[in-house]
Amino acid sequence: MVPDSITGYIITGGLLGLTAGISPGPLLALVISETLKSNRYAGFKAAMAPFFADIPIVFLAFIVFLRLYHIDILMSIVSFTGSLFLIFLGTECFRARGLSGDAGNSRRGPLLKGIFINLLNPHPYLFWITVGIPVALKAYQQGFGNAAIFFISFYLFLVGSKMLVAILVDMSKAIISNRIYIWIMRMLGVGLFVFAVLFLYDGIKLISK
Repeated sequence: MVPDSITGYIITGGLLGLTAGISPGPLLALVISETLKSNRYAGFKAAMAPFFADIPIVFLAFIVFLRLYHIDILMSIVSFTGSLFLIFLGTECFRARGLSGDAGNSRRGPLLKGIFINLLNPHPYLFWITVGIPVALKAYQQGFGNAAIFFISFYLFLVGSKMLVAILVDMSKAIISNRIYIWIMRMLGVGLFVFAVLFLYDGIKLISK
């Protein structure tokens, strides 16, 4: 039960945002890989993706929450597309050849990559449909300010925690050799492939209902 107060919505939004921010996932893997390829600012750009990608996600989740029931096929398509995109990103990680040679790769658009990952990930949709929108609507019933506080708290902790990860990874680059870097990138690539399989599984499960 969410406490019916501004403090309660700050705590709720912050806790949910922090949990989402530091939980293993494709966007966190992208933040780490972009930071290693270039610097913390590339990681910051990837971390900021939810600010932009979640606008249509929250809007769609709101519509679904208000009784748009025929959503399984849409979510399965999102999952399948997301799986393919994650395979592409994982392949990029395996192409890494060294810290110095890869710095320019972030110019391909870490923010855009992050936005695509968020839009093609079914989990943000499911989160907002099942948790985020109900809490936000309850807050809004008690005043627009409560709903605003919930959203602000959530995104500050979500994006802020990923930016902190980028800072920590960037600081560690000084002790990372090219060989270690390549192996880290390969592990991140494997992680992205695993998430691609999970997305594919989600899509199959949704379409087979």
